[in-house]
Amino acid sequence: MRLSHLPPRATRAPLHTVVGLLLLGATLLLTSPTAQAQWKWRDKNGRVTASDLPPPRDIPDKDVLQRPGSPAGRAAPATDTAAVPAASAPLAGTAASAAATVNPPAAETELDKRIKAAEQEKAAKAKAEEKKVAAQRSDNCNRARTQLVTLESGQRVARVNTKGEREYLDDQARASEVTRARELIASNCR
Repeated sequence: MRLSHLPPRATRAPLHTVVGLLLLGATLLLTSPTAQAQWKWRDKNGRVTASDLPPPRDIPDKDVLQRPGSPAGRAAPATDTAAVPAASAPLAGTAASAAATVNPPAAETELDKRIKAAEQEKAAKAKAEEKKVAAQRSDNCNRARTQLVTLESGQRVARVNTKGEREYLDDQARASEVTRARELIASNCR
């Protein structure tokens, strides 16, 4: 005995295939990026409006319910739109770039932090180098002053020549050494 109202088994789709296709279709509809509005706000009459364009300027920040990139149902942090220059006001084609100007992405703030750290490190190195140069100048100043006092004291001064022999300075050599010591004092003792 054959039931005539049922199609043959080969033409019927298995139940799990039908259920799987329905679940896949529902998932695609729910996760579709075009199905979600990027902006949601409450207008003056209390109606909730959703759009892919930002709200008009007369809507206060407290009435903006969702911004691009923020999770649905949660209000985005309030930002001061008055601080944004008029030249970067959102137009129909530049809504995304204007939103990026008001709320910079986390990558840009991380980049700013790295740039600031590099600048601070560079300033610290420059300050350390400046401190090192100042210490060298101070040491040179003290040595030149000691040399000048020794030369002007009238004592016999000896130095070692290139052959390793000791030679005493005559009056002309002493005068040139005094001049050199004074130049060193003038350039290093500031």
